Amino acid sequence: MIGAGKLTEALKIAGFEIFKDCLSGADQRAWVADLRAVAQVAPMRHPVTRSGKQMSVKMTSAGRLGWISDRRGYRYEPHHPDGMGWPPIPARILSLWQELTGLARQPDCCLINFYGEGARMGLHQDRDEGDFSYPVLSVSLGDDGLFRMGGAARGGKTQSVWLNSGDVVVMGGAARLAYHGVDRIRFKSSSLLPEGGRINITLRVVEPS
Repeated sequence: MIGAGKLTEALKIAGFEIFKDCLSGADQRAWVADLRAVAQVAPMRHPVTRSGKQMSVKMTSAGRLGWISDRRGYRYEPHHPDGMGWPPIPARILSLWQELTGLARQPDCCLINFYGEGARMGLHQDRDEGDFSYPVLSVSLGDDGLFRMGGAARGGKTQSVWLNSGDVVVMGGAARLAYHGVDRIRFKSSSLLPEGGRINITLRVVEPS
């Protein structure tokens, strides 16, 4: 899936490993088809925070567990809010996980976020998992997103980089609990999604082995 050279060309910023242009155009289109099939089984919805504020992104998941946000807080659940189980993680997505991480352990969750026009994601840590020794792998599809990276403490210095369609980020080691977010997208900067928007997926190991 990834050319051998791509695996040695990671851009490293604040501990984040960024692999540019990992997925070909054909691969990206195949991934979008896989993710649309997931969303047909487990529809996307706008989660709300503990305070009841609706998030600007829409979400769904695949895998044994899905990430949930509602007035009860943030957590992983084995069922979609509508009651059905989550669809399995598509095989080509699992192949990328294994290729880039080298891990035999498969992720428990593939969280799928859709950013429409004006959507963003504030600085946050991925810390709802039970084992932080595993990396989080993030894939960007569609419109460019301005990805901001900080450190382990809120309020510190941050750096930003534009992520393009087909880029992959690995958050492991010092970056595993680093604050990160998406400040904005360049709406309709990509032709991958006919109506515009950005899809981001993150693969996570939730439960210890």
